[in-house]
Amino acid sequence: MTQATAFPTDHVAPAEALRFPDPLRPVEPARGRTAAEEARALVQVNTVATLATLSEDGTPWASLVTYGALADGSPVILVSTLAEHGRNLTREHRGSISVAQAEIIGDPLDSGRVTLAGVWREARDDEERAAGQAAIETASPAAAMYGRFGDFTLWILDVERVRWVGGFGRMDSATPESYAAAAPDPVAPSAAFAIRHLNADHADALLDIARALAGYTDATAATCSRADRYGIDLTVATPRGTAYTRAGFAQACTTPDGLRAATVELTKRARA
Repeated sequence: MTQATAFPTDHVAPAEALRFPDPLRPVEPARGRTAAEEARALVQVNTVATLATLSEDGTPWASLVTYGALADGSPVILVSTLAEHGRNLTREHRGSISVAQAEIIGDPLDSGRVTLAGVWREARDDEERAAGQAAIETASPAAAMYGRFGDFTLWILDVERVRWVGGFGRMDSATPESYAAAAPDPVAPSAAFAIRHLNADHADALLDIARALAGYTDATAATCSRADRYGIDLTVATPRGTAYTRAGFAQACTTPDGLRAATVELTKRARA
């Protein structure tokens, strides 16, 4: 008889490893993206993913693929039966796809990723097939050519499970319905550039934001770790240790270039 393995239900770690300094002045929590919005943003800005299928002998098989997405976030892939994952899908439609943050800032394990699992299927009608083909051609223009080859099939994932990980201590699941209903983040494609720009050229502004708006009045330095339509995440150095906090925009960004105006307003509010 095989003895069952007992898994811990929580981290077994020293208490100090999970203790961070609190703000010295109370502040209202800043709004962040939901798990569904985080997942949609990751799928929105990427075109490469890891596809997991089941081989004939039951072996899990991981493959690198390009993908597009329909309007509801459903991933679309175009694969050949010359590839093992293509043959796997014709026999077993269950599978998953994992999308990782395109531009890594800092520790790779502290970056975003999402796994979508469900059942792959072919398009239901000509309209859906055209939408799927357009999506995959946007991600991979070469698909316009090899998509006509007889060994290629267009597959669409009916999402049944969504698991998002945003980094250390940031993770959650979303329902398929909330994922499909979540609006893509208009600033997601430009967020990595904005973060680099803020850290390189506006360290003083980030420090003012950390002190005045995030409540860390004893902050000695601050860097931006994440940015989205609702605000920015900050890593703050204080004499009491490193803290992690967030500052919210006055209004959510609604346009692709909205981060610049939003962060300028944030800085003016901090300095006022």
